[in-house]
Formats: sequence, C-alpha cells, structure tokens
Amino acid sequence: MVTRRAGGDEVSCSVRDLARMPGREGGPVRWFSWRRGQRHRPGLQYLVSTGRHHGAESMEEARVLLALDFAGDLIDVVSQPLRLRFTTVGKSRVHTPDFLAVTRSGTWLIDVRPEPLIRDGDRESFAAAAEVAVACGWRYAVAARWRGHVLAALDALSSQRRPLADPLGLRPGLLAAVRRPGARFGEVAAASGCEPVARAQLLHLIWHRQVGVDLAEPLADRSLLVPGAAR
Repeated sequence: MVTRRAGGDEVSCSVRDLARMPGREGGPVRWFSWRRGQRHRPGLQYLVSTGRHHGAESMEEARVLLALDFAGDLIDVVSQPLRLRFTTVGKSRVHTPDFLAVTRSGTWLIDVRPEPLIRDGDRESFAAAAEVAVACGWRYAVAARWRGHVLAALDALSSQRRPLADPLGLRPGLLAAVRRPGARFGEVAAASGCEPVARAQLLHLIWHRQVGVDLAEPLADRSLLVPGAAR
C-alpha cells in the first residue's frame, strides 16, 4: 500500500493504482522537524529548475537536490513523496523514500543514504521502493556515495547559477573561443582580457548548458570545453 498527500489530505491506494495518480501533485507525507541535539541537518534548498525551495532532511539530501538541479531536464521534485507499507518475512514495514523527481526524460524515485550507514533493513526498504518504481514505470536510485571531486565541482558551478549580467560583453567571445577544438577552461578565461569575470561567466554558461564540460574528471583549468545548448 502507498500513502500520498493530495489537497492537504492523506490518500492511500494500492501500488497498482499509484501509477494513475499525477506524479507532481501533493506534498510531503512527513513534515520536516528541527529540534535541539538532532544529528542530521534539515533545511531548504533553492532549485533554479523549479524556481522555489525544496525540503531536505540532511546535508546529503541537499547535495542530491543540487545535483538534480544541475543534471538538467528537471521539471519538479517532491520531498518525502509517499509512504510505503509492505510485508517482509514475519513483519510489516514502513518506508518513506526521500524524493520523487519528475524530469523531461522520465520520473525518478530516489532514496538517500550514505553507504556506510546502509543496513539490512534499509536494503529491504530500498528493494520495496524499487518494486514500486518498476510498477509505476519510474526509475529508482539510491544516492549512497559520490566520486571525490563531484561535490566540489557542483559547489563551484552553483555559485553562478542564478541570473548573471554581462556588463563587459564577454560572453560572445567566450562562446566563440569554446567552439575552437581543444579549448580549455583556464586558457579561454585568460584570453578574455578580464580573467576573474570570465571565470564566473564560464561557470554560469556551464550550469545553463551553453558550454559543456566533462565532469567525469575534476573541474580545473585543464578541463576541455565544448559548445552546449541553453536549456
């Protein structure tokens, strides 16, 4: 069974009926709490893709929201979107996945748990959530660990994600330089005539897909740049 919030009320249905319910309607089935001495750090994360804040129960969840915002094609995301009730051998269990992300290429149900903290009970809950996703035609993921350089790159790019003016008119020259084969981040910025401002502009252009970069490697002056397309 699945419980969701619609119109301010909780509505329960079978997994079979869940796929017929609109993915973006409703809100969290579990509200966030702030109390003295708690070990995790809840908060709100602003997403450029949706133009509003979204709740996160920990810093790990906030990082996932930032990654979703950068990944592109994000339409909406609901925190704590549904509550699952399922049965394992000998007992009933309850699990609330962390996010339901609606993108132009499909819907993702996402759980967030650092890999060292995943226990057997968590694996059972993740398996149940994965089955729900399959039944609804969604994709499922557990955000458990990151490549070492990814968070630093996302932090650098997100610093320039909001609207950014170009009073020096650097962008046309930067975009022209990126179209040349072998363009590298540091060289393009240095050739602009105003390197500190050019670096900020390049980060902004990368976030908004007007410039592409391979983030499988650390973001550095040697990073190769390619033309992109604004989303």
